[in-house]
Amino acid sequence: MIEDLKGDESWRIFRIISEFTEGVDRLSNLGYAVSIFGSARLPLENPYYQQTVEMAKRLAKENFAIITGGGPGIMEAANKGAFESKTKSVGLNIRLPHEQTANPYQDITLDYRYFFVRKVMFVKHSMGYVCMPGGFGTMDEFFESLTLMQTQKIYPMPMILFGVQYWQGLIDWMKSTMIPNGTVSEADFDFITLTDDIDQAVETMIKHREWKEKVKQQAEEENSSCS
Repeated sequence: MIEDLKGDESWRIFRIISEFTEGVDRLSNLGYAVSIFGSARLPLENPYYQQTVEMAKRLAKENFAIITGGGPGIMEAANKGAFESKTKSVGLNIRLPHEQTANPYQDITLDYRYFFVRKVMFVKHSMGYVCMPGGFGTMDEFFESLTLMQTQKIYPMPMILFGVQYWQGLIDWMKSTMIPNGTVSEADFDFITLTDDIDQAVETMIKHREWKEKVKQQAEEENSSCS
């Protein structure tokens, strides 16, 4: 029995490596991309669904690829906006016993068994996040990326919380409870933009891309002068 378990664990390692390898290989030439997160449970007629389609179209117009979790609801809306705008539409699907069914608006589809591998792909291949209203999964993606930026494990990137009415209570609680207790600092909230304005969200992504291009150019000039 123990030997059988050891064998299962060994093969699990190979499956994990293969998921990392395929993700990096297929997304390495994606270019500048924005990940859009949100609930799988919001239907077509929900206003946030419609706003997500428009958000993705606007980002696509500015030559951003769109990455989602590949499922229904808000994920479908983001992929739909990207797909209809002829930009790269990526779905990082996760195998679940319910809810997660791949939407039809993806031209790059990856399937994951492990959540943690999938989340690494989001962070590695995105230059900004838009969090539409969502549940525990959206919260998980929001707080993990926020933690990585706070601890300087990744470079800062735009973190848009779209839907003031939905997110304001969470922000208020964090500021009124966490800051006074010293568990976070006021500066940590500089990573977050709370808005109902699609224009503001898109402009934030554009400015961050310009900053990244400037940093990249400076690094290339420094390397050239050193050689």
